[in-house]
Amino acid sequence: MALRSSVLNRVRLWQRSFSAKASDRERMMFDSDRETPELPTSGISRPLCEILKELNKKVPDSLIKFRHEPNGFSLKYIPWHIVNRIMNLHAPEWSGEVRSITYSSDGKSVSVVYRVTIYGTDAEIYRESTGTASVDDPGYGDLVQKAEGMAFRRACARFGLGLHLYHEDMS
Repeated sequence: MALRSSVLNRVRLWQRSFSAKASDRERMMFDSDRETPELPTSGISRPLCEILKELNKKVPDSLIKFRHEPNGFSLKYIPWHIVNRIMNLHAPEWSGEVRSITYSSDGKSVSVVYRVTIYGTDAEIYRESTGTASVDDPGYGDLVQKAEGMAFRRACARFGLGLHLYHEDMS
C-alpha cells in the first residue's frame, strides 16, 4: 500500500510540475526524509487575474475557422470544441450551463442563454451570453446545438477568449 501511495504521489508531482514555475519545481523535489513531495500551493487552481490574463491572449491563427455568409461577408470564429479545450487548459475548474432555450413563435429559430463560470482561488465569476440559430443557417447539428455553441463561445469571449477576433477589422 505504501508503494502504491508513493507512486500516486510521484505521478501527481509529475503532472503538476508541467505547470509549475521553476521555483515551485525546486520546492517539489523529494527530501530523503519524506516519502511525499511538497506540492506547490497554487496547484491547478489559480487566482482569477492569472486565469483571465491567459484567456485574453491571442488565439493562434491555426485554430481559427472562416465561415462565408450568404451576403458575401466572411466571419472568423473559433469552433466550440476548441474553445472548450482552451478553457480546460487555462481555467480547468470552469463550468457551463444552459440557462434558457426559447423557440420563436413560427418555430424557425431558437435562442439559447448560456452561462460560463470560472473558479479561481480567490473568487468565482460568471458571464452569460445568447446565441440564436435559424433553420436557414448552414452547417451541421440541430438548432439548439448551433445556438448553444454560439452562446458558449460568446460567453467565453466575455472573459476575453478570442475577443481579438471582434476587434481586428477595426484597426
